[in-house]
Amino acid sequence: MIKKILILMLIAFSIGLVTGSFYTKILDVEAKYYNNSYTENTPSKTNENYLNAVLRFEEIEKLFAEEENKEKPSPQNWIKMNQIKVYDNQVILEIKNPEWAMFTDTNSMDPVLDSESNAIEIIPKSESDIEVGDIVAYQSKYKEGTVTHRVIEKNTDKEGTYFKIKGDNNQDADPGKIRFEQIKRVVVAVIY
Repeated sequence: MIKKILILMLIAFSIGLVTGSFYTKILDVEAKYYNNSYTENTPSKTNENYLNAVLRFEEIEKLFAEEENKEKPSPQNWIKMNQIKVYDNQVILEIKNPEWAMFTDTNSMDPVLDSESNAIEIIPKSESDIEVGDIVAYQSKYKEGTVTHRVIEKNTDKEGTYFKIKGDNNQDADPGKIRFEQIKRVVVAVIY
């Protein structure tokens, strides 16, 4: 049973499901049961240790299930159903002022966007257009070129509205507060 716990934890680490706070929850579960001695071999202690190991495994398994099923912000529905026309020989998206985009191979937005991905982007009209979950292309003050990452926070300070932006595959958010003036386009469709 303990082998299963260790294998489960190893798998979680290897696929990146364990965040700092999630890892802390696992440690809390471990601490809850670690007070029992696993070195004593009396029948009553063995049974108690076995039950504690089963309970610990069940709690850790529950934490993994909660983390996997956690709702994550998605882009808003920029293209309505009546704007999509599907025919036998073509697909038409009725979008005003669309721009085609391709991406460099930075891996920052894996698995959503990669160098082989094609996307359609539009120019947002105002900061109210952009919501948490949207994928935007913006001019960074810290890097040359256009960066395409997901909005993870929308807030205000004394200078007005700002956005925190992060690549889905990056551990940390991009540096600085991103202002609407820096945002050039919003991804409204990804074509694989």
